[in-house]
Amino acid sequence: MPSYLCGLDIGGTFTDCVLIDENGTLTIAKAPSTPGNFAEGVIEAVTRAAAKVDLALPDLLDAISVLAHGTTVGTNAVIQRRGAKVGLITTKGHNDVIHIMRGSRGLSGQDIKLIVHIPESSKPDPIVPKRMIRGVSERVDCFGKVVVELNEDEAREAITELRDAGCEALAICLLWSFLDPTHEQRIKAIAAEVAPDLYVTCSSELAPKWGEYERTTAVALNGYIGPTTVGYITRLDQQLTDMGYKPPLQITQCAGGTISVNKAREAPLLTLDSGPVSGVTGSLYLGGLMGYPNVITTDLGGTSFDVGVIHEGRPVVSYRSIVHQYEYFLPKVDVQTLGTGGGSKVWIDKTTRSLRVGPDSAGADPGPVCYGRGGTVPTTTDADLVLGYLDPDNFAGGSMQLDRDAAAAALQLLADELDMSLLELASGVAQIAEFQMADLIRKVTVQKGLDPREFVVFAFGGAGPVHMGVAARELGVQKVIVPQGDTAAVWCAFGAASADILHVNEQVNIMSSPFDLGKVNALLDELTERGRAELVADGVDPKLHTFSLSLDMRHRGQINEVEVDLDEGRLTDGDIDGLRARFVERYERLYGRGAALPGARLEIVTFRCRSSAISRKPQLTETTDLTSEIDPGAQSGTRDIYWAETKAQSATPIYDGYKLRPGNAVAGPCVVETTTTSMVIHPGQSVEVDALGNFVIDPNVA
Repeated sequence: MPSYLCGLDIGGTFTDCVLIDENGTLTIAKAPSTPGNFAEGVIEAVTRAAAKVDLALPDLLDAISVLAHGTTVGTNAVIQRRGAKVGLITTKGHNDVIHIMRGSRGLSGQDIKLIVHIPESSKPDPIVPKRMIRGVSERVDCFGKVVVELNEDEAREAITELRDAGCEALAICLLWSFLDPTHEQRIKAIAAEVAPDLYVTCSSELAPKWGEYERTTAVALNGYIGPTTVGYITRLDQQLTDMGYKPPLQITQCAGGTISVNKAREAPLLTLDSGPVSGVTGSLYLGGLMGYPNVITTDLGGTSFDVGVIHEGRPVVSYRSIVHQYEYFLPKVDVQTLGTGGGSKVWIDKTTRSLRVGPDSAGADPGPVCYGRGGTVPTTTDADLVLGYLDPDNFAGGSMQLDRDAAAAALQLLADELDMSLLELASGVAQIAEFQMADLIRKVTVQKGLDPREFVVFAFGGAGPVHMGVAARELGVQKVIVPQGDTAAVWCAFGAASADILHVNEQVNIMSSPFDLGKVNALLDELTERGRAELVADGVDPKLHTFSLSLDMRHRGQINEVEVDLDEGRLTDGDIDGLRARFVERYERLYGRGAALPGARLEIVTFRCRSSAISRKPQLTETTDLTSEIDPGAQSGTRDIYWAETKAQSATPIYDGYKLRPGNAVAGPCVVETTTTSMVIHPGQSVEVDALGNFVIDPNVA
């Protein structure tokens, strides 16, 4: 029996499954997501995949060597505000840190329109209300020295009070605990005695970095989503085991790669945004095969539009994240999200009488009006259907019939209000969505000193190939790649299946130049050994272990830090000049040429080690059998489509994506269809199939 890699990803509308056999053959399956019990949708997606490879579900599970799962359970708990009741224990006198925040009214990094309009600049509802916070007597100073011993009686009393108040998860965050975690560990031990059913998180284990507010937010969020996420992945793990799956379940994480289910139980915060990050992981692998070190990843699904960046062969990462206005520390691939998706609701701003798209979504239930499930508010998908981009009789491989008349009627109500024709309004909806996407891409590139014209765009998600041709044209991007044809619709699941095991360990210890190389190397060695132990616990052969070291550095006296990679595992006296040069190069790329201070002293703030193990990858091979001759049966017919470029409806060729062969090129306007997506090629654009089976769109008007 063949061996399979399996990737799973839960989206707002569909749950996706990708199987990759030993020969690199891809099998994809989709099933409706089941928000009431996500495991049902997961099992159904795997069952459908099993049927496609002619195996019973237990036989397929027995043949899977690695199953990696991207879960949105924690994300949904935060969005829907349905997390656990969290209690917080902190150093006495610092109870209000999480409420004070950073003095920016809770809007750091947010839309400037919210910041300048004070009535809208309210702080978020507290993750932990004040009545659920307790301070205990203890103190560690900034050098890691205990100056006040922990009052264990106060800690025991605090835990008892929180337990009796209905606390379900306990977050522990003490001052400078990342330098000496002893007091936090003792409180955790007391909690195990007093309230053994509590889900407990220590900041020194989850986010050992300075920044009292951000560390507190991290442990509070981890506690908030902990019981729900842990309950889900534990039940799914047991269910899969009972059905015949033997290896440890892997969970995708926000830093890229996967972690074991046991690690995910300890730190469910690592799973936030892990689904979109898997799309970046898959793009990193395919981009490497294609020779593209600079890639903009775009994932357009039913609910949102997610953008990531791969620059010089590495994903752009961030170490400070924002959830519902709360900032927290956690290393993650930087994926920015916009509330524009196929299910985004179309509405009219009554004040300005202008057309708007999103951010509210119709979701999977009831979904767009054309789904016929009770939806009454038109969406982007309804507009796509009315324009002719989608085939109402062949949506999702014919598994769903779309009601074009219902979609047209819902959009016509808005068109009448704005004195527009139906097709003009539908075209406006599509363009607004596409321009919003282009704006987000500019934000994640131009604002970081990157030129989008130097990148290729990977367009995936069910709706990505429908709209990315226009958005890329607005940006001046030279190529839009729809990876692996219909696999693009399940690309995050593909990314999960192709991900490496990854652990990121960090430690803050501020050191000023001239650096004590003995202390620097000792810390790097400690982090490396910590990562090595985690990989061994995952059952990874030591021969497969790889370690990547870096330092977060800054000018002494400043606050702006940049990450500097280390080529070797240890530093020598001869490496110091190179370290400064790399810092200056990275600093000036972010802040402008000449921004660095040549003679200034430097500081190392954070030490970091990424410990990984390269897993088996899908074998995507280039064909040498390229042909420009198009199969006469590739064009399945024509369909009337409205094009914004000509402001007219015209009979447009429709191509079967499965009958276009490597080397084939087709000029727009046209639509290329697969069972999972549609590639909309506008007038003046073209699409070709490359040697790897990707569809490559030239978005620029000839």
